[in-house]
Amino acid sequence: MDLILADVGDDGVNTALMYVKLIPNDQRDISQAVFEDQMRPKLTEIPGARVTFRREGAGGGSKDLSIILKSDNPVALKQAADTIEEEMVQTPGLVEVTSSLSLVTPEIIIEPDPLRSTDLGVSVQAIASTAALAFLGDTDSNLAKFNLPDRQIPIHVKVASEKRKDIETLKNLRVPSNDGTLVPLSAVATIRLGSGPAAIKRFNRNRQVELSANLEGVSLGDALETVRGLPGMTSLPPDVSEEPFGDAKIMRDVFARFGAALTMAILCIYGVLVLLYNNFLYPIAIMLSLPLSVGGALLGLLLTQNELGLFALIGIVLLMGLVTKNAILLVDFTLAYMKEGKPIFKALVEAGVSRLRPILMTTLSTIAGMSPIALALGADGAVRSPMAIAVIGGLITSTLLTLVVVPVMFTYIDSFYKGFRGLITNN
Repeated sequence: MDLILADVGDDGVNTALMYVKLIPNDQRDISQAVFEDQMRPKLTEIPGARVTFRREGAGGGSKDLSIILKSDNPVALKQAADTIEEEMVQTPGLVEVTSSLSLVTPEIIIEPDPLRSTDLGVSVQAIASTAALAFLGDTDSNLAKFNLPDRQIPIHVKVASEKRKDIETLKNLRVPSNDGTLVPLSAVATIRLGSGPAAIKRFNRNRQVELSANLEGVSLGDALETVRGLPGMTSLPPDVSEEPFGDAKIMRDVFARFGAALTMAILCIYGVLVLLYNNFLYPIAIMLSLPLSVGGALLGLLLTQNELGLFALIGIVLLMGLVTKNAILLVDFTLAYMKEGKPIFKALVEAGVSRLRPILMTTLSTIAGMSPIALALGADGAVRSPMAIAVIGGLITSTLLTLVVVPVMFTYIDSFYKGFRGLITNN
């Protein structure tokens, strides 16, 4: 460790943050994840403490998995959140499970009695105003002012801080009734000590509870699927709904739009090839290199135990433009040799022989350029590593298979094209 900074009470009297700066990667023997695993058992031994790790940086300080429960029924929302939190704690692969309802603060609860309030002519608004005056004082616009030669100082009048903690003092507060008489607060309301959430958060005007956890040995997609399969999630009350949040929301949005982005990329590539070759069939042979690359990208992610996340999807889209160049070189030279009068088989063989070296050189240079990223070198290298792994895996398989699959498919497409053109000409 290089630096430790403690921040106590900034977000509440029962919370604290410790900022730990680790020494550079090349000067320590363990990664940040290993450091967290070593410290977690020691910190959880603190009685009554809930300890969680947050990684600050470009990705923010949120946890790996976060979901939001929202409802306009606070009671049902709390019951559902407590049930799901208990189930998440017992789920393998989820660590440091927390709920935004976990942190509570002591409070004084004043519950008006509708029957007694009506009998004594005291409104709920009068009870609320009396409590606000006792604890907070009046608003600045209604305050009396102490006049000085150059300014006015508002005079705040409220119950002394030590008296505000005394239930008996609060019970004796006088509440004005409709006829102007003063009624003790205890006569129209029940006053008791209790606890409540440290903060009330809302999502689309509904109360929300955030359930979050860090992942250990499991991917975000698998963890999200497991959480959604928990009994508490599958049997949510009708007035409680779930909303992905953080990385889970990003993953949902990315996968929802990835298909459209990939389709648009393929159509753009095909359209450009049609314009270049002035033919609708020959570009199909080139486009066959695309599925070959996707299989290699997925295989590379599988072998390296990387999940199909945002950066991996970016790498797959990047592959769409990279892998077609090999097939373009092969088909373009084949067509050029065929225009010289060479038969299709000989044209394919000569195109493959003459273009093999440029194809391998461009592929190897791209792989070499992606290798530092794939090896997760540099700060936050592990985040970008899946993108490079997807590109490298796709390039390897597409390069090897393009030299075999594309020539074979080109012969079928050329035969179909010539036969179809001859049929049209004869008719």
